[in-house]
Amino acid sequence: MGKKALKPFNEAVEYLFKKTGARPEAGIVLGSGLGSFVNEIEIEFEIAYEDIPHFPVSTVAGHQGKLIFGKLSGKQVLVMAGRFHYYEGYSVEELVFPVRVMKLLGIHTILLSNAAGSVNPHYKVGDLMLINDHISFFTPNPLIGKNIAEFGPRFPDMNETYDRDLIAKAKAIGLTHGFDLHEGVYVAVTGPTFETKAEYRFIHIMGGDVVGMSTVPEAIVARHMDMRVFAVSVVTDLGMHDQAVSHEEVLQAAKKAEPKMATLFKELVAVL
Repeated sequence: MGKKALKPFNEAVEYLFKKTGARPEAGIVLGSGLGSFVNEIEIEFEIAYEDIPHFPVSTVAGHQGKLIFGKLSGKQVLVMAGRFHYYEGYSVEELVFPVRVMKLLGIHTILLSNAAGSVNPHYKVGDLMLINDHISFFTPNPLIGKNIAEFGPRFPDMNETYDRDLIAKAKAIGLTHGFDLHEGVYVAVTGPTFETKAEYRFIHIMGGDVVGMSTVPEAIVARHMDMRVFAVSVVTDLGMHDQAVSHEEVLQAAKKAEPKMATLFKELVAVL
């Protein structure tokens, strides 16, 4: 593919580097209702998505729409306060554009978060689930199309998408603080509708523990580029129960669980 395929990414990286001069080690993507995590960052630069060449712009409530450069636990980090979703009308290539920019900025590890509905009867609203695998038959693969060899191989292996060492470290952090951390499978769907009763049952039968509308495209592209991936879901609703779900309730549940996620991310960044 060469220089032409890399041009949009390089232009975004060049803009960000000129603005900040930063070389972050880790990237963090904040999911719905988790925007207050930015208060944990020693902020050095904030750049609106709309100002960055070729960047999409988030349109969803609960997503701020800016890149934040700063320090967390003594490490240089880059935080996406607001992500992009397929249901907003973006192509999958647009969804993962920021992750590829992170790689070119020198980031080696990405921490992903999301709000998700649970189909596991042992989970409660407010619980955290460490993602150890995913199922993604319902959303387009972000690597469809011509492969950009400079980023990775045509057929990347996804046998261990989510880094086992980072999961083990997260579980140790959870034990230290008395968090009830689960570990399980995330099922990615397109949204924007919440699932029907039959869909929840199907997701449970096929081996899923939680279901959500994000994360997997970012994880796939990160692994394609040989980045380490860690991902955590905040359980914001219980899909197996006979109850209606609203986006407002999802945001509220995520905000209540945010202090636990903040502690987890802070201490995990410290040991990267």
